[in-house]
Amino acid sequence: MSSPRFFSDVPLTSNSSISLPATAANHAVKVLRLQAGDSLRLFNGDGHDYSAVIETIRKNEVIVKTGQAATVGNESTLKITLAQGISAGDRMDFTIQKSVELGIHAIQPISCQRSVVKLNGDRADKRREHWQNVAISACEQSGRAFLPKVGQATSLAKWLSNAPPFATRITLDPLASTRLQDLPIPQGPICLLIGPEGGLTSEEIAMAGSQGFTGVQLGPRILRTETAALAALAAIHTLWGDF
Repeated sequence: MSSPRFFSDVPLTSNSSISLPATAANHAVKVLRLQAGDSLRLFNGDGHDYSAVIETIRKNEVIVKTGQAATVGNESTLKITLAQGISAGDRMDFTIQKSVELGIHAIQPISCQRSVVKLNGDRADKRREHWQNVAISACEQSGRAFLPKVGQATSLAKWLSNAPPFATRITLDPLASTRLQDLPIPQGPICLLIGPEGGLTSEEIAMAGSQGFTGVQLGPRILRTETAALAALAAIHTLWGDF
């Protein structure tokens, strides 16, 4: 049975003693019932896993001793950013969790005209922190040692005006005639833009098109926003990635 795996938000080096983050320490002791001498693995997003052994368990602290670093080679050759229209309830969490498992490189929450959830100020900061923690948990589970960044929520217009120079830009549009297999093989980073519940408006699709996004139909059926993201990522990996 493999050792449990935890994220650490501090720089990691071999043969050093560190405290586990509070969330990881609580899970290790109260959920997994780990004890001094038990083995585990740590990662901090630098592309490596670090073996570790629990040295000391105190009331509010778990001290571990790190061992050797091992390169984790399971990252996708595709650098895909998911620009996801913010959805309500658990849908956004589900989309982030599963897209991380599917190898997403970065996630950009987008406030769209049909987004039910409106975020600003402290609420936006708290949601971004929550979504980043969802991504961390998905990395722990899926074995990824690179941590996808979840960006600060912003409007579609503002994001489009400052979007990175993606080589391939795709918008899911049920009215489009183009399919994924009709597109040329990507020669660089990919951006996948998906609307919230109710999809993108025709105005938003046109706005994205003016910035180089190609509308693509993902089959003849209308998919929910969380289904669309995962189906598109799976199809992209099947066509051009590591599936």
